[in-house]
Amino acid sequence: MTTDNRQLAKTGHLFVRSADVAPEKITAVEGVAEQGHVTVRKLMVGEEILLLEVERKKGLIDPVHKHLDHESMGYLIKGRLRLIIGGKEFIAEAGTSWVHPVGVEHFSEALEDCLQIEIKSPPKKTWV
Repeated sequence: MTTDNRQLAKTGHLFVRSADVAPEKITAVEGVAEQGHVTVRKLMVGEEILLLEVERKKGLIDPVHKHLDHESMGYLIKGRLRLIIGGKEFIAEAGTSWVHPVGVEHFSEALEDCLQIEIKSPPKKTWV
């Protein structure tokens, strides 16, 4: 990490396979404890963008939180995910996408095992 303890350093590779990146189990996001099983693979970090692969097990609750220093976008590859973004509820299925604008509270619940891609800009590490 660089001087900002959340800012991620740029990766040195130009190409990567998901299977070659070790998954990290997440216990909290933005200081809020996760309720269930979720892992991320940090696939790529650029100057202004972060690409993650996220696996959520059925029943995972990502409690209400917000990001004050970045926005994020998600794309669901498989599964079903209940989302509440800025007080509006959505059901995401494979092929759907969403955005978490800066400062907007959001929540998610994995209705099935899910696989998603998440992009954050700027590239901030929000999980432990």
